[in-house]
Amino acid sequence: MNEKIHSHMKLEDGYRFSITFDELPGAKIYSDESIPVGKSEGPSAAMMLSSAVGHCLSSSLLFCLEKSRAKPKGLETDVETTLARNEKGRWRVSGIKVNMKIDTDDVDKEKLERCKGIFEDFCIVSASVREGIKISVDLSEK
Repeated sequence: MNEKIHSHMKLEDGYRFSITFDELPGAKIYSDESIPVGKSEGPSAAMMLSSAVGHCLSSSLLFCLEKSRAKPKGLETDVETTLARNEKGRWRVSGIKVNMKIDTDDVDKEKLERCKGIFEDFCIVSASVREGIKISVDLSEK
């Protein structure tokens, strides 16, 4: 795994941005703000954060189970991200609730219990969000 990830956002139209990553040459995704600010032509930043938390937790659980030689038949993850206004009236992510459902028909219960106890600690995104991430911003003119 790289120690740095480089993502690049380019304004396309309105509030719609194309996003590329140095680590995935040729791959491009789009984000947009919801109506009425944007046109809802892609997930908003809050939606992407929500899905990143769910994806990371799901991947961490699967990785632990696979290392234990206990592959589940399926896994579904639903993430509910709550938005609320802060004391200044600005929208903020106030909570993230993750509901994971795993099909464990063929999974050794001992291995599953072991992974249940440790998988969250290996999720880069959710662990970082829980701890708070230092963000520095540099705004310059082109």
